[in-house]
Amino acid sequence: MADADTARLCTEIVRSVFGPLTATVASVLLTHGRLGLPQLLRFSRLKPRTVRAAILVLVQHNILWHATSEDEGEVFEINIDECLMRLRYGRYVWLAEQLYGKSGAEIVQLVLDHGKLRPPDIISQLSIYDPVKGPTVLAQTLHKLVDEAYLKPSTLLAHLSPRDKLIRYEAEEKRKISGFPTAREVREAKETAAARLKREEEEAEQVGMKRKAKDHSHKASKRKAVEEEMEVDDEVYFRVNCERFNVHIRNKLIESAASERFNEYAGAVLRATLKATEPKQRKLSDVRSDPTSFANVAMHLPDDVDLAAGLVLQSSRKPPTMTLIKEYLGILASADNPTPAGRAASFISLGGSKVQVEFEIIARRLQRRVLEAVARERHGDEGVRIMRLLLDTGMMDEKQISKIGMMAPKDVRPLLSAMSAESLVSLQEVPKSADRNPTRMFYLWYVDLRKASAVQLRNLYKTLFNIGARRQAEQEEPNLKAVLEKRQRSDVSQDEERLLTRNERELLAQWEKKREKLTVLEMRVEEAVFILRDLGAFAIDDD
Repeated sequence: MADADTARLCTEIVRSVFGPLTATVASVLLTHGRLGLPQLLRFSRLKPRTVRAAILVLVQHNILWHATSEDEGEVFEINIDECLMRLRYGRYVWLAEQLYGKSGAEIVQLVLDHGKLRPPDIISQLSIYDPVKGPTVLAQTLHKLVDEAYLKPSTLLAHLSPRDKLIRYEAEEKRKISGFPTAREVREAKETAAARLKREEEEAEQVGMKRKAKDHSHKASKRKAVEEEMEVDDEVYFRVNCERFNVHIRNKLIESAASERFNEYAGAVLRATLKATEPKQRKLSDVRSDPTSFANVAMHLPDDVDLAAGLVLQSSRKPPTMTLIKEYLGILASADNPTPAGRAASFISLGGSKVQVEFEIIARRLQRRVLEAVARERHGDEGVRIMRLLLDTGMMDEKQISKIGMMAPKDVRPLLSAMSAESLVSLQEVPKSADRNPTRMFYLWYVDLRKASAVQLRNLYKTLFNIGARRQAEQEEPNLKAVLEKRQRSDVSQDEERLLTRNERELLAQWEKKREKLTVLEMRVEEAVFILRDLGAFAIDDD
């Protein structure tokens, strides 16, 4: 069951794509949690036929989990993560076009529009306008998308809630323990269950490709050489692998962070390092990239990049390109600062002639930067100073914060109270005696990154909902709505300059400008959501 802000946002996403009736079913499931069909009918107050159709649509688009249990029968549950991913679908199509051209974008967009499709259905729908060359080009692009995991098979396991299987596997592992289980045995049972679930998911996704045998006959010999190669299985339904596209979004964020920290040439070197290992980057949970050589980084660097322009060189003679690359890699690895602080500020790690991108270190730094930006916006530079002090030092009482932060005590107390109300800082009580008397306690302030990220994530969901509501309200304005409906007519769309009045064209221009601003704002907020939620898997410092 989702919190109120997440439920409102998911309901708005479903309403904007599938309509109000399907949004009613989704809202009931988000508000009440997992339900069976009789309870869903009672709470939604819709006809059984309408509810069944809504369930089929949501299952087809991977938004709904369904499972069968002995106690409750068949129950349904909203896949919140998959629903929120729909905000990035436009970016996924753009990334597919950058990687595989127009045919790749068309395939990804078609699969996103239908939820899941088989290869023959994809090729038949997209090759209508070019029946001669179209099927061959689409089949080649589809093979690349499946082979590089941008499309993954839709299996039966993907429609079941992983939480149910994880609970069942944990119970099976705990039953193997004789006697009263210790904390270590319970932790090992949970790790074994999680590993088993992950292994099953990986095995289930290996069904998308099958071996194809080709026979080559030779005139001089009757023997046939059988060459085996992989081809896409036409009987398997494929869906878009959002995590594979999220890897590209993460890499772009890392490149932008390096460009802001140093310069554009350092960002170009880091981009080449990421591209060298990009085919093996399949999951956001990777702590670091695979090691790659300096020569491989140089191969992926564009020829028109003048690396010498980003460095202050002592001699006027231009050094070799490999020397410049090593200089930039040393800067990115903070080689001049071999301390814990230097490692925490690095982007890569060097080992001999190999280089690795440190995803975990960068993700922690990006998450911290988002929280500091929130603190600066709401509480000024003093709020950022307190947050950095607590993150670097640990738990401190009010007097220590005032002394080390060089702030007046009368200013520190209200600022800490305001930041605590927004969960940017938290309070820990340490009793001096066993009676836990409030007058005899130490009150220590610290930053709980997990709690702060969760609260800010809910605020960002609220902001995304407000952006969508504002866009909808602007679009429903009577004058604008009439002009938009008029522009959708076939005769008007072909000649807007002549068939629309000047006032109508000005109204449309104002609407386009407003929509562009709202879209840019939505992308910025979604970027912060990506950092806190998707990169937050290992970005939280539990030490």
